[in-house]
Amino acid sequence: MLHRLLLGLVAVTSLTLGGCALSPQQLSPQPKLNTSFTAVGQGQPVVVRVVDGRPSPVLGTRGGLYAETSNLSVASADIVPKLQAQAEAAVRLLGFTPTPNAYNAPQLTITLAELKYQSPKDSLYVTEADISATFRADVQNASRRYSGRYGASLNQRFGTAPNQQTNTKLVSDVLSDALTRTFKDPTIAQMLAQ
Repeated sequence: MLHRLLLGLVAVTSLTLGGCALSPQQLSPQPKLNTSFTAVGQGQPVVVRVVDGRPSPVLGTRGGLYAETSNLSVASADIVPKLQAQAEAAVRLLGFTPTPNAYNAPQLTITLAELKYQSPKDSLYVTEADISATFRADVQNASRRYSGRYGASLNQRFGTAPNQQTNTKLVSDVLSDALTRTFKDPTIAQMLAQ
């Protein structure tokens, strides 16, 4: 009888502790420009390049009791083509023609400099997350150069630990905001048009 009671107690304890352990999540965000742009170009070709400048695909951890096993990551091979498509769409909306290479064409390089997800380290439960994204834009047109950094962040509170779908949406929203802010900088379009 005592043996069964102890086994039952061990099983309950395992379930309770197991509930605090969170598995890693591989996110596949869908960044989208969320505003319209004023066309300033006349269809001139622009070489558009997107690069991933992050030191690691890991954004951070989901927190919880075993935070070191709950990494959130976004693969470079997944995010770069999506950002490339959005950057080319923005360049078109600004009145230019994206091209893979053109002699003497202005060049625009968009670098994903940072993508972070931070949960409180001192809590057993995931109650909130700070998510942030930063892009760097580098424009080169003949001898003229311009660089800018653009970011967006979000603090989200949770009742329960967010699932993969929720985290994917949150990261998508922050990337979308930061990318939109990048292309809202009027200097980028002016530099490309000169």
